[in-house]
Amino acid sequence: MKTYYVYILECSDNTYYTSITSNMEKRLIEHQLGKHIDSYTFKRRPINLKFYAEFTNVEIAIQTEKQIKNWSGAKKNALINNEFEKLSNLAKKRFKK
Repeated sequence: MKTYYVYILECSDNTYYTSITSNMEKRLIEHQLGKHIDSYTFKRRPINLKFYAEFTNVEIAIQTEKQIKNWSGAKKNALINNEFEKLSNLAKKRFKK
């Protein structure tokens, strides 16, 4: 059974990058080395892995990635810090961009 990972990276400019991969170790190395010049993280290195979740169903992994990408920074911080009780409340608030 194949495993998929949804992950959040913190970039050097304090922004978050969320994506999906089936090979976490390889993908992190690619981000760190700047293998893909057009990648969001290329000019924002160094990066730090802040969160990841494993999935065996690629459709659920993709759905989760899309959901997290639409979250505010505050909600992503709650997820990263395992403050799951805050997620529902943060979904109801509007944050300035």
